[in-house]
Amino acid sequence: MPTPSPTIVDTVLRHADARLDQSRAALFELLSIPSISAQEGHRADCLRAAEWVKGRLAVLGFRVELRPTPGHPIVVGHFDGPPDYRGPRILFYGHYDVQPPDPLDLWHSPPFEPRLVDGPRGPRFVARGAVDDKGQVAMFLEALRAWHETGGGIPAKMTVVIEGEEEVGSKNLEPFLRANKDELTSDIALISDTNMWDVETPALTTSLRGLTYIQLTVKASSRDLHSGLYGGSALNSINALTKILGDLHDENGRIQLPGFYDKVLPISNAQRAQWDSLGFSEAAFLGDIGLSTPAGERGYSALERLWARPTADINGIWGGYTGQGAKTVIAAEASAKITFRMVSGQDPDEVMSQFKAFVEARLPPGATAEYEGGHGSPGVQVNADSPWVRAAQAALGEEYGKPAVLMGSGGSIPVVVSLKNVLGIDTLLMGFGLDDDQIHSPNEKFEQTCFHHGIRSHIRLLAKFAGG
Repeated sequence: MPTPSPTIVDTVLRHADARLDQSRAALFELLSIPSISAQEGHRADCLRAAEWVKGRLAVLGFRVELRPTPGHPIVVGHFDGPPDYRGPRILFYGHYDVQPPDPLDLWHSPPFEPRLVDGPRGPRFVARGAVDDKGQVAMFLEALRAWHETGGGIPAKMTVVIEGEEEVGSKNLEPFLRANKDELTSDIALISDTNMWDVETPALTTSLRGLTYIQLTVKASSRDLHSGLYGGSALNSINALTKILGDLHDENGRIQLPGFYDKVLPISNAQRAQWDSLGFSEAAFLGDIGLSTPAGERGYSALERLWARPTADINGIWGGYTGQGAKTVIAAEASAKITFRMVSGQDPDEVMSQFKAFVEARLPPGATAEYEGGHGSPGVQVNADSPWVRAAQAALGEEYGKPAVLMGSGGSIPVVVSLKNVLGIDTLLMGFGLDDDQIHSPNEKFEQTCFHHGIRSHIRLLAKFAGG
């Protein structure tokens, strides 16, 4: 079909504006379902949430099914689009499951009784899942509804995949993608599960860091030892472990694994200039968490360190006696959990091999090392010059009256890697969350203005895609 006329798009946008209260009410229905995928006692609630999504898609004319998995079901809907549609086939991905709400005593209202409350930026929604990811899924569904009711029908060909295990690692999603590859083949994936730059500035996320995890245990003596009887002769596993981990970074914050940076590429001058123009204040960023002095790799700006440089962090460490009071032992073993955030080009398995070589080179005589884990997800770099990115930039620019920021993310979204590896498609990450939305924390919220603009932006994006 030809690109929808400005008059049609304006009609659809006005309809979305007029039914904002109904859109919010629909979202609140979904937020009221405690679809906590991590807890077996909420299995029926996860099914209820999946059925809710299925029902919304069916009303819009999708051929939709709940597909069983060994865990929670996946909602799959297909829409053929207009017969003369020449744009991309879109695969929209989201998830209906949420994190556990604990600790409950820190919530200002029950986590599954969504509230509309006043905030500094106007009304906001407060509930578990408000922004991650039920609110952002609902934005897309409401954009489809607006087109369905007043735009002459949804103007694009698409598949919708909404899963129920994102918050527990999506272990059944990639096997599902592989088993249904032909059915799910698309030109571009669209995900709304990321952030804007700020409440007034839209953003597309074009890079994600990957993640790999390992647990290291250093063993020495056959049992814990009395430090008075053996101290000065017997190897202390905690001393050995901390010395090894203390060598992870040099005085400039560079990670000391052999070959670690060999495949890390610098960002372009154009990207650096755009990030510099954002006016990011690292002092304010750190001040919010009670810090004042930047750490990390020297010689790079804050945003480069957060978005485009790899990191190594010790996430937990233990060994010996950790109870109240003194117990003078030399520990037989000590353990630590370590994660690496990787950028595009780095391979998780290769990083793990580098880490093990680093450890083995530093093990003192009499010590052995054991490893658990060691697999992960690589970083992602999206082609920022693709026609789909340009279409999203145009849609967001029209909605906000300013260019969209092409930003990175220090976090990881493994499904983006799965979609690329299995289906061979890039992902358009067009999200509307904010840094202060308290994702995974008590009092998670979603600003109504972000929800509203998100609906309108998806309406505009579908119009751009319809033009081919």
